[in-house]
Amino acid sequence: MLLTSLMLAVVSHAAPRTPANDAEVLEKLPIRATDSTARELAALRAAVAKAPTDAALATELAQRYFDLALSQGDPRYVGYAEAVVTRFANPLPAPLLTARGVLRQYRHDFSGALKDFEAALAQTPDYAAAHAWRGAIYLVQADYGAAQKECAALKQLDRQTLAGACLGLLQAYSGQLAVAYVTLQKTLDQVTDTDNRLWLLTRLGEVAAWRGQDAQAQAHYREALSLGRDDVYLLAAWTDFLLDAGQPAEVVRLLAKWESADSLLLRLAEAETLLKLPEAARHQKMLMDRFAAARARGDTTHRAEEARFELRLRQDPVTALRLAQENYAVQREPRDARVLLEASVAAKDRASAQVVRDWLLRSSFEDARMRRLAQASDSSTSAGGQK
Repeated sequence: MLLTSLMLAVVSHAAPRTPANDAEVLEKLPIRATDSTARELAALRAAVAKAPTDAALATELAQRYFDLALSQGDPRYVGYAEAVVTRFANPLPAPLLTARGVLRQYRHDFSGALKDFEAALAQTPDYAAAHAWRGAIYLVQADYGAAQKECAALKQLDRQTLAGACLGLLQAYSGQLAVAYVTLQKTLDQVTDTDNRLWLLTRLGEVAAWRGQDAQAQAHYREALSLGRDDVYLLAAWTDFLLDAGQPAEVVRLLAKWESADSLLLRLAEAETLLKLPEAARHQKMLMDRFAAARARGDTTHRAEEARFELRLRQDPVTALRLAQENYAVQREPRDARVLLEASVAAKDRASAQVVRDWLLRSSFEDARMRRLAQASDSSTSAGGQK
């Protein structure tokens, strides 16, 4: 995919256990034996086994595992990818450096990831993937000046699809929603492959929703869904749209089989809670257990989801606010800003959302809902606090 969102789902893991021997199978990932993906992975693993020093083959296998982590919301595939990359000694070639950087950004080690991309570009200055991923991280960090340079580099390399995706998202985040929509639509018109079309349609759906053009947003999301590809980010964006539109029953229908992905289980539990369905309690308990397990592992990649869980489902705005602040210190996309604003309003803590209000002022981000939340947060005050 192009500039993959870094808000990825996390699944539950059993309690740690040491296997009796190296041959013991602890668990099989959810791919059917007849699945073409399983056959593709088997062929790639066999090829890597025959040529263990072939960096190109290793990069291809690591990338395939990472793609599965994105589509299925299962971070175990990231572990498999990391195992492929770590077998190689430094200095790594540019493709493997980039692959390692991608895996590091998944773990929110943005500093380490940027170092890998910088090293890859020092070897191969025209390596477009490293520029694209650097741009993605800068966008997540709201460093729009740095992101602009990566978009320009991609354009200079004549990577029009990557450049258009980078620029469109940059424009969307920096107060140019109408221009961003045109940029992303023009890029989509030039793209034929399914993965890139799915990414662009999803982002067009988000931009249209931010502009208040719900019919257009719905059309883009439905077209993306019609491509028939599993994609956790698409389902999260679409079901967020449905929840905002007051359609929780449709969310339940869409996500009933997605318990394994925490970000989607969160939205399923939210919809079930709104509908007062009996499954809501079980799914809330599952989320509590998963977040607790993540904390025990030192995993901090899910803080935005946990903040939303504490705010909307457990009705604990103080805990939600703390988590949202911790999350926003690391990643600052619009979704991250929104959950911090919502928690700030609920906790009646005006000062906590100042960082988001400052971002809105600097970026001129145009989403009307976000603007209303910012205004509400600016009027909030806790007991004994100052307005």
